Amino acid sequence: MPIGPARMPLLDHLGELRRRLTIVVVSVLITSVIIYVATPTLIEIMIDPIRSAMPEGGELTVLTALGGFTIRFKVAFFWGMIVCAPIIIWEVMAFFLPALHENERKWVVPTVAALVALFFLGMIFCYFVIQPAAFGWLLAQTAAFADSISNAEDYLNIMMLLEIGFGIAFELPLVIFYLSILHIVPYKTLRENWRFVYVGLLALSGVVTPDASPVTMILMFAALIGLYEVSLFVARQVITARDGKAALRWTREDYERHEFEEAAA
Repeated sequence: MPIGPARMPLLDHLGELRRRLTIVVVSVLITSVIIYVATPTLIEIMIDPIRSAMPEGGELTVLTALGGFTIRFKVAFFWGMIVCAPIIIWEVMAFFLPALHENERKWVVPTVAALVALFFLGMIFCYFVIQPAAFGWLLAQTAAFADSISNAEDYLNIMMLLEIGFGIAFELPLVIFYLSILHIVPYKTLRENWRFVYVGLLALSGVVTPDASPVTMILMFAALIGLYEVSLFVARQVITARDGKAALRWTREDYERHEFEEAAA
């Protein structure tokens, strides 16, 4: 897909933004219309991890005449967004690409690939690990005092929110990686203040998870801690290879002084 020039008038920038938004919207709409036909199969796949915990033999219930169409439309749009995620991420990155320096542009394709991979990894983790544990715990709370109905809209809404939440949350390693290698937040600061970071991740886990299940929050918290540590490990290797081991102890001022000295040399 074409990349715009680095310098453009404001109206041209707005035109570029409109063009890229149009590509995203049209792609998602066309994909959603096509996927609508397959939504019954997709719904079966979506509920498969939690079927054993569901009442009534794992069958969903629709409570209104319009409910079936509404649910299929939501599911089709959800999967349309997921299928088009690479296009959406690329169009967002490509809009900002002209503002980057030549040596920074080489990171764009790996960054887009990492963003897409991490997003899908978060969804897969949610599908196989989070949903069975979360719904098993939630439905067990109801079974202790009442019968429950498998409301299709309620179940699928929670599932889709969980999938999106974990997909977005799994982008954390890329954020941490760039913050550290660009010394926006020095590696030393991220490593030494891990206690505060862990508390922040716990708060993020509580905000991102759409249900009130402590099981979901704890599992997300554990996953985010693992991703945080992995991202710091990778950043450590990159910083050491690029600037030497001493760079791991640099402050922001040290990095700026190093950049100035390199430019002056």
